[in-house]
Amino acid sequence: MQSYKLSSIELTKYFFFTGKGGVGKTSSACATAVSLADSGKSVMLISTDPASNLQDVFGVELDNKGTPIAEVPNLTVVNLDPVEAAREYKEKVIGPYKGLLPEAVIASMEEQLSGSCTVEIAAFNEFSHYLTDENIKNKYDHVIFDTAPTGHTLRMLQLPSAWSNFISENTHGASCLGQLSGLESNKQMYKNAVETLANQSLTTVMLVARPEKTPLLEAKRASEELKDLGVNNQTMIINGVLELDTTEDETALSLYNKQQQALQEMPDYLHNITAYYIPLRAYNVYGVKNIRRMLTDNSLDEKEHAAKINEVHTLGALIEDVYTTHKKVIFTMGKGGVGKSTLAAAIAVGLVEKGVKVHLTTTDPAHHLKFMLSNSENLKVSHIDEALELEKYKEEVLAKARESMADADLAYIEEDLRSPCTQEIAVFRAFAEIVEQATDNQVVVVDTAPTGHTLLLLDATQSYHKEIQKSQGDIPESVKKLLPRLRNAAETEVVIVTLPEATPVHEAMRLTDDLERAGIHSKWWIVNSSLYLTHTKSPLLKAKSQSEIEWINKVVEISQGNTVLIKWHGKEIQGKELLELIK
Repeated sequence: MQSYKLSSIELTKYFFFTGKGGVGKTSSACATAVSLADSGKSVMLISTDPASNLQDVFGVELDNKGTPIAEVPNLTVVNLDPVEAAREYKEKVIGPYKGLLPEAVIASMEEQLSGSCTVEIAAFNEFSHYLTDENIKNKYDHVIFDTAPTGHTLRMLQLPSAWSNFISENTHGASCLGQLSGLESNKQMYKNAVETLANQSLTTVMLVARPEKTPLLEAKRASEELKDLGVNNQTMIINGVLELDTTEDETALSLYNKQQQALQEMPDYLHNITAYYIPLRAYNVYGVKNIRRMLTDNSLDEKEHAAKINEVHTLGALIEDVYTTHKKVIFTMGKGGVGKSTLAAAIAVGLVEKGVKVHLTTTDPAHHLKFMLSNSENLKVSHIDEALELEKYKEEVLAKARESMADADLAYIEEDLRSPCTQEIAVFRAFAEIVEQATDNQVVVVDTAPTGHTLLLLDATQSYHKEIQKSQGDIPESVKKLLPRLRNAAETEVVIVTLPEATPVHEAMRLTDDLERAGIHSKWWIVNSSLYLTHTKSPLLKAKSQSEIEWINKVVEISQGNTVLIKWHGKEIQGKELLELIK
């Protein structure tokens, strides 16, 4: 695998950077844009990421029209706000119905257009203008997009029935239907944009990952989805690869070995894609100076950081709090790869140590097997198969839809069932049955939970069905009972899990906003995998650990001091080892 150098890759007019949150999409896109501009090329960089920090990166105010960067004469940066675009679009779609339909129906419509699918459609609407504009094509040598549409969005754009107004029908109880119904006039522009995206002579899709299991699996999934749609023009960047600077530091050696193992066990599918790597950098990629350094320079910052972290807690303090306040249901929530399963298991084991009877339920089959080793009279472990639950739910919905729908409409239902919301709903139904087991004598710990958007979808759907007797996907009683239970802070604890980095913290903040909207409060936050606590002697990792302080302190502020900080571990924690996390 070669180091990522622009001189060694085939340059196309358009570049799309895609990958899980926190893998380095934005920094990779910025470094590519600045390098091309420095070489004399005219470049436009466009971000459609809701968590975009481009203004911080370049240190200037940005807008959706294009801002020249003084320090990089050939670079213009555009910062699109898909959340605002989604808000405007939602109002455009729903406005005509206000005053004509019952309030419960309007609430259901609004919630259907409040999820990530709609934000992504709105983002695609925004950058399609830039992708198909002939003036921009002629003016710039390269146009670089910091984000790319998912396969789900692209497939939806290609379905004829996606352009019908499904929103007043509510086809299966809770969905993301209707995102496209107000964009009929842009249909041809989307078609041109999708064709350009798949044109390998014009476009390169850069799959960005980290040398870790979860981001590499996500890269595989994204690659497969795009290839199924004819987007074969893919290149992979593996960001943050540690180039070992000392073998004497245990943390550095553990991290190096962990990364190398992840790369060796990388899905075979990805070996067919040309891959490059960017070394782990000690500095934050903020400011033009550091953007320029990212692809060439791993020297350390000379100044010594004096910042200290604010007061944080151990996991034991969190467990003591949920124990003394007699919480009955505990959810760990956060993006994939932050360690929810391990921390849910540690909380369960900690409560068992206090004599509490616990039912731990997980969607991670690997964790399920390992935690069986620590089963006891007071600890029951169950595993929910996400794929199986999704298939059961899809079949139930489709069976009912087939009774009254044409094939073209069924194709749209099938695509809608691939959305993230649908998977959450399917798994949530299985969780709801287990959570019913939470009593005065047993605590239920769950290693994931639906977002606030999904909860509001379910809630709005119930009201909707009372108004219009059209339910096709039935909502079980256990789900109906669980919604108010989750809103009861005296009974339920939602623990937010994140990492000490910019993007995971921003994503967790959006998650809590979603929960607040659904009437669910979260008290405790866990910042997982902190290098700061390892007291590493590696110069690079020591510098890297200092960059965590800003984000740890940000979480302490958001949580009003209810923050647990967990040390980075070089191996997977299992069984009785979980007790080590509690200390």
